[in-house]
Amino acid sequence: MSYSLEKNMSKYLRNRIIAYICSRLVAYNFIKTMRRDVFQAIADPTRRAILALIALQSMTPNAVAEHFDTSRQAVSKHLKILTECQLLKQEESGREIYYHINAKKMKEVADFIEPFRKLWDDRFNKLESTMKKIKSKK
Repeated sequence: MSYSLEKNMSKYLRNRIIAYICSRLVAYNFIKTMRRDVFQAIADPTRRAILALIALQSMTPNAVAEHFDTSRQAVSKHLKILTECQLLKQEESGREIYYHINAKKMKEVADFIEPFRKLWDDRFNKLESTMKKIKSKK
């Protein structure tokens, strides 16, 4: 193999390796800094149950974990996701951390869902009236 060909191959491989490493670093940083999606968070039934519990009263992670048959670590991960989505707020009281519902963020979710609720209510009302008409004809 000629010297110039070896040099070009070496340069090509070096550039490919650098490009690969850079793309991996960019992807890692993107994932690391990416915020979680609220709707993805509330899609999980355990997280919805956690939200329902904490809506009633502020709770520590241990108090929340007592209501589930999963590990304390699994509950902590759910709490972390809900906090990252800003659905929950943390408040430190001594050595304990209490979780509270973030009412403003929950209202944003409810406001987003409201038009869809109205749409489905209208559709169910039309279906109900159609069913009554069909039933009265028989």
